[in-house]
Amino acid sequence: MYNPFSLIGKTILVTGASSGIGRATAIECAKMGATLILTARNETRLQETLEQLEGTGHQYIVADLSSEEGIKALVEQLPQLSGVVHCAGVLGLCPVQLINAAKLEEMQHINLNAPILLTQLLVKRKKLLNPSSVVFIASVAGVHRVSVGNAIYATTKSGIDAFMRSCALELASKGIRFNSVNPAMIETDALKDIAIDATQHENNMAQFPLKRYGRPEEVAYAVIYLLSDASGWLTGTAIKMDGGLTLS
Repeated sequence: MYNPFSLIGKTILVTGASSGIGRATAIECAKMGATLILTARNETRLQETLEQLEGTGHQYIVADLSSEEGIKALVEQLPQLSGVVHCAGVLGLCPVQLINAAKLEEMQHINLNAPILLTQLLVKRKKLLNPSSVVFIASVAGVHRVSVGNAIYATTKSGIDAFMRSCALELASKGIRFNSVNPAMIETDALKDIAIDATQHENNMAQFPLKRYGRPEEVAYAVIYLLSDASGWLTGTAIKMDGGLTLS
């Protein structure tokens, strides 16, 4: 049956695949026929993700992307790839007056530096096929809106979107497409890292016209589109997924 969204024959690297959006992306990509290479720091949780994948030939590589050595070690073990999904990232609230160098460096290193350095090395080592597709999980934060206490996170995510567009321009001649998915709040365990009580949670959800947060698999569906041949003429684009939050 004809399906332009099929990922059959494509080998996809998913970072941050041990939980949340990364895990959901891996699971849904496997359903579409992709061969997955999963990476994260937690081997136990990577194994849990691997066990949920349909099909055969999948593998995981334990890697710490917070260091250049970890990134280099990962890339050395990779075959040529049809696609990459940068899902690894951290959340955290910090008012502007409490920002310090340590907090800034921690979030910037994971959310911004790591995907940039990994992408650079994948290109340099010719690990990305022609054609191939690279997808960054960015955010509406910084790109489409800002909120109190979210300055560092928003800065890293707007930075990754700028990097995405630059890559799309520079590497189009190599047949590598670069796009991003920019979600608002998604129901993942990472939300537990944000100190918010039940009442605040409900009040925040009420701000969304669709009256709920997104689900990880919904982000994965957008990623599948960007990885597939259906989006073959799409590069340098950020797909906003926010349940209507930024309409007003």
